[in-house]
Amino acid sequence: MSEFLLDVREIGISFGGLKACQQLTLQVPARGLHGLIGPNGAGKTTAFNLITGVYQTQTGSVSLDGVHVHHLAPHQIAKAGMSRTFQNIRLFGDLSVLDNVRLACHLRGTHTLIGTLFRTPMFVAQERAIRERALKMLDVFDLADLADEQARSLPYGNQRRLEICRALATEPKVLLLDEPAAGMNPSEKVALAATIRQIRDRFNLAILLIEHDMGLVMDICEHITVLDHGTPIAAGAPREVQNNPKVQEAYLGEPGAVL
Repeated sequence: MSEFLLDVREIGISFGGLKACQQLTLQVPARGLHGLIGPNGAGKTTAFNLITGVYQTQTGSVSLDGVHVHHLAPHQIAKAGMSRTFQNIRLFGDLSVLDNVRLACHLRGTHTLIGTLFRTPMFVAQERAIRERALKMLDVFDLADLADEQARSLPYGNQRRLEICRALATEPKVLLLDEPAAGMNPSEKVALAATIRQIRDRFNLAILLIEHDMGLVMDICEHITVLDHGTPIAAGAPREVQNNPKVQEAYLGEPGAVL
């Protein structure tokens, strides 16, 4: 059994002649908080898509809790215990806030066709339990009072929090956050940093984070991997990465510049 909850080994994919991601290796231990950073176009979201099965990796492997998952479809990987958010929010906008979370809770449900068609006592009890759990999840994110609102009507910051809440409702072992601070103001980012730490501690999971806000990454991440043009150029503790000449050059155009 691997000591790492998420173990990514030399994964890669090319689109025609474009090497979008190559030889990416990273490991996240249980309860780890790992950052994946790089300039625009570095291949970060492509890496997330490979890890979560949106793209099939052409090389390497992805293991979750000691089990290879790189050959599975996204919904199978989610059921195995890995969930994600997206750079562009992908809520079900016409559904209520509550129903967005209820749908995620159903991943762990045990409904049968007969039970659903005839609304058996077991079906009704399970639906009641799912509703109660979804409301508790919303309460964690201070969204319970908005349960009946349409998801698309929420302010941007609340939509981000709802997307994280929905991902957590699948009961993941590893949560992948793709630029959760995008579009947030400074005070919202401070609150987000506290929320991410609380999520890790309260739900006892590991987090892999893509984020452009370097202050947020350096503040909350324990280990960081840096991509540039689809290839890893550095990995280590935040201060070590911050002082790496290759990272400084990738972000600021010259080694020795202050990141």
